[in-house]
Amino acid sequence: MIRRGQEETLVPVEEIQIGDVMIVKPGQKLAMDGVVIKGTSAINQSAITGESVPVTKSVNDEVFAGTLNEEGLLEVRVTRTVEDTTLAKIIYLVEEAQAEKAPSQAFVDRFAKYYTPAIMLLALCIVVVPPLFFQGEWSEWIYRGLALLVVGCPCALVISTPISIVTAIGSAARKGVLIKGGIHLEQAGALSVIAFDKTGTLTRGVPEVTDYLVLHEQNQEEVLRIAAALEKGSQHPLASSILRKVEQEGIDYKQIQVDDFTSVIGKGIRAKVQGEEFFIGSPSYLKELLPLEMNQEIESQIDKWQKQGKTVMVLGTTSQLLLLIAVADEVRKSSKAVLQELHKIGIKKTIMLTGDNHATAQAIGESLGIKEIKSELLPQNKLEYIKSLRKDGSHVAMVGDGVNDAPALAASTVGIAMGGAGTDTALETADIALMADDLHKLPFTIRLSRRTLQIIKQNITFSLGIKILALLLIVPGWLTLWMAIFADMGATLLVTLNSLRLLKTKE
Repeated sequence: MIRRGQEETLVPVEEIQIGDVMIVKPGQKLAMDGVVIKGTSAINQSAITGESVPVTKSVNDEVFAGTLNEEGLLEVRVTRTVEDTTLAKIIYLVEEAQAEKAPSQAFVDRFAKYYTPAIMLLALCIVVVPPLFFQGEWSEWIYRGLALLVVGCPCALVISTPISIVTAIGSAARKGVLIKGGIHLEQAGALSVIAFDKTGTLTRGVPEVTDYLVLHEQNQEEVLRIAAALEKGSQHPLASSILRKVEQEGIDYKQIQVDDFTSVIGKGIRAKVQGEEFFIGSPSYLKELLPLEMNQEIESQIDKWQKQGKTVMVLGTTSQLLLLIAVADEVRKSSKAVLQELHKIGIKKTIMLTGDNHATAQAIGESLGIKEIKSELLPQNKLEYIKSLRKDGSHVAMVGDGVNDAPALAASTVGIAMGGAGTDTALETADIALMADDLHKLPFTIRLSRRTLQIIKQNITFSLGIKILALLLIVPGWLTLWMAIFADMGATLLVTLNSLRLLKTKE
């Protein structure tokens, strides 16, 4: 909905002009970049910035196209045209990064370009030169020339690479890994550096209650029941995390009657339960209401949790504080084990790149054992960092799931998307997609790539070895046409069987 002057109307995105006022209701996505001129709301901008928790936006704050308005009604003055929005710039960065990729030619293709004409020329020489210049029998040397053409046919050599690639890609697909081409499969085996996005990749991307502390010897079950009853009326993602926690504790809160419910946007909730007024929200909100209750011990606990990268909420009444709740984007259970396995198989460096704040990023990174952490990054910052890693010739992978990761995915040697949770943009841009959102598939993919390269080398070596041996047998005349056919077909069959061993690659 757009307001121009006094008139409100629905218009296509392409017709929105700078200076128009967008009216954005709760649950709607912002169509354009702009500045808030009226209202306060929590904006989920994880797809653009990677921040795991919605950010409170009020008057004069900048907002981005493609982000989601979680709670309040906003009026936003448009500051950029559709071609210049942050989302449009991300798309441009993706296209630019992809254009920088040079297609690599397989060794076999380059080799065959010279090998096949050379064999034909050599066969012609064997047929013509001995009879013309050394009184050889035409029938004998024609036979030898035909034997050379048969044994020199590069069947086994030509299929040695594609059959291995196709088998490996099929094996990966059966295990839930989508590889978009042979070049990406080959490059995965040469990786030395892997950069990870945080939200939705190393973490689940869903806020969860990690800690809570009941104050003043209150009844724990009763306090949690009231907190859940209050949050039941909220649309904020942090509210759903509290409801999930209380349900896990087996506490029934649905029977509690909540009256006079009011959402104080950007701060918290106030409502009455059995005639008593309760508040739940940010520490600063409760501190405004009960400055004397926020003693040093409570502030110390809040500060401790915040330094661990957690979002803290406080429950209280008009007279006292009752409960502290810490919420965080939980780390995937597989993340730490996967990072350790990657180092075991030879990955030299793992890095975390995130748009989230430094405290949260540091806490998550330290818990996973990641030493290099880059936080508060915009999409272009991630792109620039990936480019800087590649300058020294390192093979760098980027693992991500959001729109904000797409430029970095495109610029990396191998872009890897978390498939199930990944956005369409990330999946389209990535070279490899982990369809089951399972990070354990990443070490498997690297091992599969390396094994594929080994088998390709074995196939090429075997194919060329058979050809060279057969060519040597031509000189004394020991190579018969039947032996040549057997060598050619046998080599092709053995190369095929060797490639099929890739189907047995274990996770």
